[in-house]
Amino acid sequence: MKKRLITRRDFFRATAGMAIAAALGPESANLAEARGKESQARVVLIRDPQVFDRDGKIRGVVLQKMLDEGLKALTEEADSLRAWKKRFRKEDIVGIKSNAWGKMPTPEPLESAIRQRLLDVGIEEKNISIDDRGVLENPVFLRATALVNVRPLRTHFWSGIGGCLKNYIMFVPNPSAYHGEACADLGKIWTDPRVRGKTRLNLLSVLTPQFYGRGPHFFDRRYVWPYGGILLGIDPVALDAVGARLLQLKRIAHFGEDRALDVQPTHISVAEKKYQLGVSDLDRIQIVRLGSMEDALI
Repeated sequence: MKKRLITRRDFFRATAGMAIAAALGPESANLAEARGKESQARVVLIRDPQVFDRDGKIRGVVLQKMLDEGLKALTEEADSLRAWKKRFRKEDIVGIKSNAWGKMPTPEPLESAIRQRLLDVGIEEKNISIDDRGVLENPVFLRATALVNVRPLRTHFWSGIGGCLKNYIMFVPNPSAYHGEACADLGKIWTDPRVRGKTRLNLLSVLTPQFYGRGPHFFDRRYVWPYGGILLGIDPVALDAVGARLLQLKRIAHFGEDRALDVQPTHISVAEKKYQLGVSDLDRIQIVRLGSMEDALI
């Protein structure tokens, strides 16, 4: 039987809606009252089941097209190269902040697709670098005028979810200092001069996200599913809020309940309320949906 799509209205009316409101922090309930007075955010979700071949490997050509179509929708440009040029200039020095966690790294075809389009914009090869744990010593990142933030979406022991906000933790010399209180102050990293104002594009790979886990460094293929998508946005807070919602809805679909994580991703609402980095209120986030939406959940 085909699962019914859970709409945003359904989500907030149901117990699941109350659960994610708690997960995103106590401030989220108050944000709705001022909805018309505050900013909006746009997130693009694009999915294509053909991104996987028969063996489950990623088809680079399909992924490149998904990336281009997603950015066209995000920038409201009809041409893919114009869309990329709207976010990047040929004079830019670009660091692609990836994620190298061995059990679930940023897919190499996605890194390559981003790099190729930056080259197509006219950026010199020497001015593009892909890195994670070496960003503080990487000469391209040290000189960067622009950043691309890209990583897989998954649950996380310290922060509830591993998303866009969490991915910049390697830009500080003492990452463990941010682990307290469910990584509540991850947003502070985004105010550091090394990254502040430089992020031109945020991407969450939801090709094969992990929706459940307990304990540090948890990975279990039973909780990874072939969603076949990419989430794109300018606002990292909005992307993480949508990502947290997607993982929660998948837990509900899989377990029949929202099975608890080690911590809730409260850092998302803190990033809005304390650091003004974006929008965490799901009612103020426009989700542009492209491609196959069967069992999309959001």
